[in-house]
Amino acid sequence: MSMTRYIFPAVVLVLLLLFFLGLPDLSITPIGSLSGQKNHRRQALDRTDLLLMLGICLVFGAVDFAMLGSLNDPHTYAMLSEEEAVLTFEAPGTPTEVRFFTGVGYGEYTISLSQDGTNYFDVTHFTQDAGDVLRWEILTIETGWDASFARITGTGNAWLGEVAFFSADGTKMQATSSVAALCDEPETVRRTYDFYNSSYFDEIYHARTAWEHLNKVAPYEISHPPLGKILISFGIALFGMSPFGWRFSGTLFGVLMLPVMYVFIKKMFGSRRAAFCGTLVFASDFMHFVQTRIATIDTYAVFFILLMYLFMYLFVTKDDWTMLALCGISFGLGAASKWTCIYAGAGLAVLWALYWICNRRKGFRIFACNAFFCVAFFVIVPCAIYYLSYLPYGKAANVRGIFNREYWDIVISNQEYMFSYHSSLVAEHPYSSKWYQWMLDIRPILYYLQYFDDGTRSSFGAFLNPVLCWGGLLALFVLVYRAVWRRDGDAAFLLIGYLAQLLPWVFVPRLTFAYHYFPCSIFLVLALAYVFRLMEKGNRYAGFYISAFTGVSLVLFVVFYPALSGMRVDNAAASQLLGWLPTWPF
Repeated sequence: MSMTRYIFPAVVLVLLLLFFLGLPDLSITPIGSLSGQKNHRRQALDRTDLLLMLGICLVFGAVDFAMLGSLNDPHTYAMLSEEEAVLTFEAPGTPTEVRFFTGVGYGEYTISLSQDGTNYFDVTHFTQDAGDVLRWEILTIETGWDASFARITGTGNAWLGEVAFFSADGTKMQATSSVAALCDEPETVRRTYDFYNSSYFDEIYHARTAWEHLNKVAPYEISHPPLGKILISFGIALFGMSPFGWRFSGTLFGVLMLPVMYVFIKKMFGSRRAAFCGTLVFASDFMHFVQTRIATIDTYAVFFILLMYLFMYLFVTKDDWTMLALCGISFGLGAASKWTCIYAGAGLAVLWALYWICNRRKGFRIFACNAFFCVAFFVIVPCAIYYLSYLPYGKAANVRGIFNREYWDIVISNQEYMFSYHSSLVAEHPYSSKWYQWMLDIRPILYYLQYFDDGTRSSFGAFLNPVLCWGGLLALFVLVYRAVWRRDGDAAFLLIGYLAQLLPWVFVPRLTFAYHYFPCSIFLVLALAYVFRLMEKGNRYAGFYISAFTGVSLVLFVVFYPALSGMRVDNAAASQLLGWLPTWPF
């Protein structure tokens, strides 16, 4: 590795150190307290705030949805386990290639050719397993003779989409099929497989399960609770079983995170500049961009974690029990999406306990009423949400109603399976990483990589923007000082939220990846917003420092965009510019 590539991270680290040198005396009056009341006028949202939020959502929404995925993929499928499909070519020809789009399920296909429609000769074979769903497959055929018919026979329960045969010169051989679904969408046929028109990474599990929920089919992926896949299915219902369809909901939730973050920062610090710049840092984070554009469930977990901590903060600062109820509902929705939200729930419990320690003068009666209130909204309501999220499982099993033993057994057996699966998982992956590597941005996870003959490549992976990762880590040290030595409630609140998401992974022995750090990125952004507010209170050049920090974050997002979006770029040049560390696969 050329030493010149270390220049880029070195420059960013120097800029971050210069930024933090601009902090005023950290012993100044604390910003907030868990038991203190804030200036509600400063926290209130006005028309300017609404316009700023709308502008951020429009700009980054356009960026997030651009080149998200194809809308023009097969929507109709056929299962060939009980019948065979015969394709009749409009004119005899010599097929050298067959392309087809795989649906869900497992199975095997045998493709045969015939000149007379009676005598068929097997020319190629394909086995569809868990990793071969929702994608274009291209098989080579070597015959050397003209064919007028093709036959596809299948076994198992695999679904097959559009099928097309091509001759040696790349011309598509027009055909009709005895099974209409295989030749009814000829405009969807692709010449290559790529992320834009096919599934990648865990989409092969979550997108297919979302489709199964819509079609009342027994779900394949049952290692996580159902709600995340149900949310994915809404996009499929709107736009069809296409890459854009199964990625739509996650990207929408990613955009919706931005105004929630803006409101959180404004409510916590009462600073429009901190809210605007902090939200821009969040919007330009690599993990936020990449992770919300893939049809997995992590986006929904992070969205609900952000909501639950916002509502908890509004409760502890305003003593508003409605906010506490909304926090519990958000917790239930998060837990029904992914179990990692339970870690966030532990942090909420600590914050609630600290609140009552600080407000013990309110008396035991009010405390007891609030405790019972929490039992309702943090136990009963979340359990009801979680239980109801299994409705697609019940429909697939033809279970009538939810208040019966059969539905209950479905829910309980899945909890047993999930616990067994995650506690005993033993696997290896070239892009796995540990919690301490996440904190330093050492090992991204590479989701997609494709090389082309002209020396270009298309790739993307998930990791934090170095400005957020390294700057946020420095901001955490500021929080530690302010929480421990200045007893600052806001600093303590953010530290507890961050540690609740990180510490459990310290003790998890199973395979982990950089995207498990995604929930922590919320608190890194908030920690930086805390530093922004500190700077505003004691540095006359705060506007310049904060704007410069935000600008560097945006610039890095633009620079790394090819490695985040799959944009096709020169391989050598991209590696030289983007491969900052030996462990970065760019």
